[in-house]
Amino acid sequence: MDMINTARSNSIGLALRRAARKWRDRPALAFQDRLWSYRDLDTAADRVAAWLLEGLGLNVGDRAAVYGRNSDAYLLAWLGCVRAGLVHVPINYALKGPELTYIVNQCGAKALIVDPALDEFVQPVRGDLKASVFAPISGGKNSVLDAALSSAHSPPNDLPLGEGDIAQIMYTSGTTSHPKGAMMSNGAMMAQYQSCICDLDYAPEDRSLAALPLYHTAQLHAFTMPQLLVGAYSRLIEAPAADVVLRIIEEEGITSFFAPPTVWISLLRHSDFSKRNLSTLTKIYYGASIMPGPVLEELRTRLPQAGLYNVYGQTEIAPVATVLRPEEHAARPDSAGRPVLNVQTRIVDPDMNDVPVGERGEIVHRSPHLLSGYWEKPAETAEAFEGGWFHSGDVGRMDEEGYIYVVDRMKDVINTGGVLVASREVEDALFTHAAVSEVAVIGTPDAKWIEAITAVVVLREGASATEAELIAHAREHLAPFKVPKAVSFIDALPKNASGKILKRELRQSIGG
Repeated sequence: MDMINTARSNSIGLALRRAARKWRDRPALAFQDRLWSYRDLDTAADRVAAWLLEGLGLNVGDRAAVYGRNSDAYLLAWLGCVRAGLVHVPINYALKGPELTYIVNQCGAKALIVDPALDEFVQPVRGDLKASVFAPISGGKNSVLDAALSSAHSPPNDLPLGEGDIAQIMYTSGTTSHPKGAMMSNGAMMAQYQSCICDLDYAPEDRSLAALPLYHTAQLHAFTMPQLLVGAYSRLIEAPAADVVLRIIEEEGITSFFAPPTVWISLLRHSDFSKRNLSTLTKIYYGASIMPGPVLEELRTRLPQAGLYNVYGQTEIAPVATVLRPEEHAARPDSAGRPVLNVQTRIVDPDMNDVPVGERGEIVHRSPHLLSGYWEKPAETAEAFEGGWFHSGDVGRMDEEGYIYVVDRMKDVINTGGVLVASREVEDALFTHAAVSEVAVIGTPDAKWIEAITAVVVLREGASATEAELIAHAREHLAPFKVPKAVSFIDALPKNASGKILKRELRQSIGG
């Protein structure tokens, strides 16, 4: 039986091995002045795995936390972990102090691998960290990058990992409590990669730009990993600075790019957008949060050669659940599409009954993509899987052909005077005002209305508008009960490193 299991193994590490055997010297990944072929990546993954096991003294199943910005070495730390049978724990590089300490200690990480540029945030809390092994991602000897480029240790034998073996613990964003560690298995990731390759039309000819953080599940698992498995080329950069993104698309003939709405807005507003030749860009992917309708239409108008893909999901489903494909955008531009290959989705009421077509309910899923549970949080796990379906926490509706429409996060729906209003509806209305660059709508505590609809607005450069003007504009497009009671102006909306607007921070700073 052991021989059969070994022969049938389908781990992430072996998937990379298969890709390398097929694509060999084809360019796989570029970062700064380094270019890695598929053969190079496979060899480097072996070397990093050997260094983790022999050099750092880690054992199969140990948790290795990785704290760093985008780089080829960061990606190789992930590939080395899965090749070595370790559990990779990515940490948002914006986290510091108690937030950093919590994740390292809660997952029981034996090792913390750190970007030298972030070591200044580790040193103040090092005494509080329970990890026993510390190592750098890059920057000299005994680092991930050094291991990837040398052969100081013997490559480990391929491990017969099962589909249930955990590959990664991915921490979700905390709101009012500590984040939860979603345990993602080899089988879950492989099922999701299969869905992405199928529904996102990945091909060996793709030239992809990877600019969003690799610590985040979307960039790593919905895009970079499945693209590597099909033989595509990925150009990796540290962050999605608009001028850099637009320059690289032109200079390197990039065909495929993913970004959340906030990043697409920053590209559209940059002066280089109309100056650069972006004609090679034929696949536009967006997700992580809802794309405002007016911004979507602007993208379609200014990049007419590109097919648009709306990718919806969340960390716990690895992360893709549904996709709206290019040919579906014309008829349903506000839809999140239909479930991908390996996902089944329903819209239910609180008693888990299907709601009628077109009515609102909670979006729930069944899929091999799903997490195996939250690390050491059995109560939260049971709640998330109540009724045998995973509860997304999103409010949505489904049409007669099975297309999903995400109304809002359940926590972002505003209860104003006892009537529920989706913040997205109000945001879309305000986006149609010529002076508005970005907007986030939240509910703020109010003695009369329970929650008052409040718009937080960033104006376009050189534009002006008053609170009264924007409220009047909203009144032209919305029912009276959906019109904002107040408008606050701000220089920039708070966002995490993946570009998602942090409405909880706005509620704290504006709502009190």
